[in-house]
Formats: sequence, structure tokens, C-alpha cells
Amino acid sequence: MPRIDRYILSLMLTLFGFFALVLVSVYWINRAVSLFDDLLNDGQTALVVLEFTALTLPLVISVVLPVAAFVATAYGTNRLSGESELVAMQAAGLSPWRLARPVLVFGVFVGLMVAILVHGLVPMARARLADRQAELAENVTSQFLRPGTFQYPTEGLTLFISDIASDGRLLDLFIEDARSQAEQTVYTSEEALLVRSETGPVLVLLQGMAQNLTQHQGQRRLSVTRFDELSYDIGAMLPQGGRKGRDLRDYGTLRLLNPDAELLQATGATPGEARREAHERIAQPLLSPVAAMIGFATLLIGGFSRFGVWRQVLWAILGLISVQFLSNAVANQVGRNSDLWPLLYLPAAVGAGICVFLLWLASKPRRLKAGATGGAA
Repeated sequence: MPRIDRYILSLMLTLFGFFALVLVSVYWINRAVSLFDDLLNDGQTALVVLEFTALTLPLVISVVLPVAAFVATAYGTNRLSGESELVAMQAAGLSPWRLARPVLVFGVFVGLMVAILVHGLVPMARARLADRQAELAENVTSQFLRPGTFQYPTEGLTLFISDIASDGRLLDLFIEDARSQAEQTVYTSEEALLVRSETGPVLVLLQGMAQNLTQHQGQRRLSVTRFDELSYDIGAMLPQGGRKGRDLRDYGTLRLLNPDAELLQATGATPGEARREAHERIAQPLLSPVAAMIGFATLLIGGFSRFGVWRQVLWAILGLISVQFLSNAVANQVGRNSDLWPLLYLPAAVGAGICVFLLWLASKPRRLKAGATGGAA
């Protein structure tokens, strides 16, 4: 790699490291504060809070890196222009297309980092976070299973356990579910077992009775059902509800491209929705080179000015916002119709077209000036 390319690339990487650290820290702290309040209110320890915040870090980094790449290229190009280095390079015969080469290498490098995150680390972290949330949900639920006292896990729900046997059986259980004004149910059983399931903790009631009181058009009706065994989902006792299934974002990209029956059953998604999630991941790293090139190419348009390049900076920010707005609009449209997944690559294509146009425009200033001078003569 020529020395001038190494110089520009090293400058961009240095600035990128600084801005990425600052932006990730700010974003991560905001996420950590909300997790800190929620987990401590549930009685969790500081180690659990630290674990949860660490598991959210890959997602935060994948979101912040393209923005850090844009800020680094915009700031670095402004610095090169302010110190007349950019003018000297252009005077030496380097065209905007030639100067853009190390910036493009820098953007591709950032894109590879984002690809590693979205295809590898983020799904792994999300899957681990989902497992830990399920474990904590079961632990929180078990805190309500205290013998000899009435418990009120949530509004309209009452729980009473006479005693807990040495083998874990719950004796003389009473549950009143009055969360619905139109229907109230009372469950009683001689004993019960707390078991785990794919959707969360479940109480298996043994040798009991369910009394259901319904109201319809001002009339009340009571029905009594006796049972030998009945399953009751106590995930509803938690304020955040039980675990209803996996999220598509917990799985790897290759598996989403070819979803199997187990994945579809665990997530409740369709094959089209799984493939949409996979293509959305594939398209996400493509925006990193686009963000870097927009930040560089826009600042080349105006050339050197004693008043700085604040106008070009504003245009660069507007260009990045436009590409991001298009990306969000396309994601919403594809979310309604999974068959439109090729549209997910449209923002990257439009952004690349904007970069090519800006570089073409930056390579024409002398010819435009010459034409203007000839017209005046």
C-alpha cells in the first residue's frame, strides 16, 4: 500500500477508535442504567447486572460502528482540509477517486467488523441473554412460593401454600385468579409440583378443583371442575410475563436462511420471516462503507475555504440521515411482506450511488470554473 494511503488509513483508524469508544460508552451507559434499575428492583446482585450489560454490548457496538465510521471520516477529512494537506495532495495530481481508495478500505474494514458482530457475537449474546432471563424469571417466580402466607404476585392474583414438603411438593395450594372482571377462577389442590417447560415455569396441580365464576348480561354462573392433574402457567405471575418462545434474532444467519421445523416452532415465525431476518443482517454491514464514503466525498465538493467546511458537513449529515431513513422505511415495508426482502439491499445501493455522484462532482470543479471564466470573457 502506498505511503499516502497508509497515512490516510491510519488517520481514519485512529479517529475511528476514539469516536467508537466515546459513542459506545455513552450508548452502553444509557442501556446499563435501565437494566440496573430493573434488575436491582427484582433483587438481583451487581454481578447479574454486570453480566446482563455485558451481553448487550455486542448489539450496542454493531449499531454504533457505522456512525463512528461516518464521524471519523468527516472529522478526518475536515482536518486534512483545514491543514491544507488535502489541497497539497490534489495539487500533486491525486484525484478524488484516488483519494477515496484508503477511505473505501477503511469502510470495508468497519463493515467486516459489523458483519462479525451481527452474524456471530450478537446472536450468541442474545441467545445467552434469553436463557439467563428465563432462569431469573423462574427464580423470581420461586420467591412467591412461600408457605403459610398469602402472596400477591400481581394485581388480581392471590396465592397461598400451606406447606412445602422435603421433596419439593407444594401442599394444600390455593390460587385465585381475578384479573378479569368478567371471569374469576379459584384453584385448589391437595399438592402441586413446580416444573420447567419451554415457555417458563409451570405448576402441576394434583387432586384438586377449579371453580369458575363468569358474568354475562348481568347474570352470574358458577361451574365446578374436579381434576386429577392440571397445569397452570405461573409465568403470568411475573410483571414481565413468562417466556413465550425464542426470538429470531437468537439464531445464526445460516440457520435463518434455511429454517428448520424446530426453529419455526420455537419462534412461531414463518420461513419468510426467518429469511427476512437473515437478509437484514447481510445488508446491515453494507451501510458501513457507505457511511464512511458519504462523510469523505461530501467534504471534497467545496474544496479549501477559509470559513471551513461546515456546509459540507451539514450536507453529509443530511445524506447519512436520508440513507438511514430509507433503511428504516424499507425494513418496515419488508416487515409487512417478507417476500420483498430484496428491498433490504436498496439503501446500500442508493448510498453507493450517492457516493459515486459526489466523487464525480468533486472531480469537476476546475472544469466548471473554467467554463464560468470563458463565459464571462
